Amino acid sequence: QVQLVESGGGLVQAGGSLRLSCVASGSIGSDNAMGWYRQAPGKQRELVAVMHSGGSTNYADSVKGRFTISRDNAKNTVYLQMNNLKPEDTAVYYCNAHRFSGVMRSYWGQGTQVTVSS
Repeated sequence: QVQLVESGGGLVQAGGSLRLSCVASGSIGSDNAMGWYRQAPGKQRELVAVMHSGGSTNYADSVKGRFTISRDNAKNTVYLQMNNLKPEDTAVYYCNAHRFSGVMRSYWGQGTQVTVSS
């Protein structure tokens, strides 16, 4: 069974940076997407960034130009580099993986808290 474990969250000042990491145990298949969602208090969970195994990416408009998603397929790891953080980025960030080949499945990590102070 695939498990996702996030790390790298914390408390930072506005304008600072954090890098989130998500390590997947088990195989999610060769055709897949891995990425990040976030949920702030009083708001719905939203897509932050996703990278397909083929290399294509998708970002939320609110983070374009500030966040960068990357993957190390050999290590089954996805990263989210977050620069110029703003207080509105404060949320619990969740790693997600979706398998397209064979039996389609989705997996979620437990979440990591990111807090940005003004």
